[in-house]
Amino acid sequence: MLPSLLAGSLAGCVFRSSNSSEHTATASPAVAVAVQQGLTIRWVKHPADAGKMVVEVEGLTSETLNALSGAGLDPTQWTQLFAVYVDPTGQGGGDALPAIQGHYAVLPNRLRFEPQFPVQPGMTYRVEIQTEKLPKWVSAKRQPVVAWFRLAAPARVPKTVVEAVYPSIGQLPENLLKFYIHFSGPMSRGSIYEHIKLLDAAGHAVELPFLEIDEELWNPELTRLTLFIDPGRIKRGVQPLEELGPAMESGKRYTLVIDQKWQDGDGVPLKQTYRKTFTVTPPDRRPPDSAEWKIQAPDAGTRQPLAIRFPEPMDHALALRLIWVVDADQQRIAGQSVLSDHERLWHFIPERNWKAGPHQIMAVNLVEDLAGNSLGKPFEVDVFEKIQIKPSRETVALPFDVRSP
Repeated sequence: MLPSLLAGSLAGCVFRSSNSSEHTATASPAVAVAVQQGLTIRWVKHPADAGKMVVEVEGLTSETLNALSGAGLDPTQWTQLFAVYVDPTGQGGGDALPAIQGHYAVLPNRLRFEPQFPVQPGMTYRVEIQTEKLPKWVSAKRQPVVAWFRLAAPARVPKTVVEAVYPSIGQLPENLLKFYIHFSGPMSRGSIYEHIKLLDAAGHAVELPFLEIDEELWNPELTRLTLFIDPGRIKRGVQPLEELGPAMESGKRYTLVIDQKWQDGDGVPLKQTYRKTFTVTPPDRRPPDSAEWKIQAPDAGTRQPLAIRFPEPMDHALALRLIWVVDADQQRIAGQSVLSDHERLWHFIPERNWKAGPHQIMAVNLVEDLAGNSLGKPFEVDVFEKIQIKPSRETVALPFDVRSP
């Protein structure tokens, strides 16, 4: 059984000795110390580079230091006397990794070992000194001196936040289908529903509002989560809606809460808890109609945005992905699409100036409003009966002309 850890004060470093009755700790902010068989082993900052750690051994006689200084030892010979190892288990033993490389120096009153590579926070290192092999050294015990050191990892400061939640508007239909949660950095997977709650106006959690599935719906970067409201709490005539009622009721106020304890991809909690409070409007069961979209065409020779004004907020991700622009030759125009005004205004900014002539806006019929109604099709039509059937993918073309100013 290894002895208890010996606390040092160098940025949270910890030192432990193989002989708990013969070690001491220092209160100095610059060192971590262990003492065995009259030898003092210190991990200290390099005197010429505060960003490096070195190992120093004090307590050797001048005869031993002189003998080592004149011996002309090569690195292999040095490691037979004084070696430092990376020790992942902190247990030592024959399965330890080879001694790490570095530079040895005999100083007037001590030995110094400078690792070739910087000491890594959170990694355990083992120092072994073979006292029985030291020249002109007399020790009653004649056994190796062994001590462990670990530089504690720096405190990880929370930095990841919820950047946005869509829909962004503060009035949502009773049959809202989903939320998109955008984070400022990659998040961790698993147990996401432990950190997301829907609260009513009294602060009570709504019972089972979300569609909890094992395959979490993340984008490849793990920065956007798609969170579905349980469709059974939306579609009329199905058991969950009949027994539990809708997840949200028209005329009431709710708050979506994303807990600060949710860890990001580095295992660090979010910087703060996120809350989105909104009121609920009556259900929206009318599918969007592209004929009602108002198009504002740009001028030729400019990079003015092409604009579409929707009568209602649209699904954020689908509107950005499934609407694009082609020229008279049906070639897709490169550029960037953005949504604003709570997802009621779509803008397209081309990479190059517009050319005069006919163009078309292409919209896939899978574009949805907030309730999951797609172009020409209400959400409730055969949602569950045909869930295994791949939806037909058709494209609606909306012509417009780019004219010279």
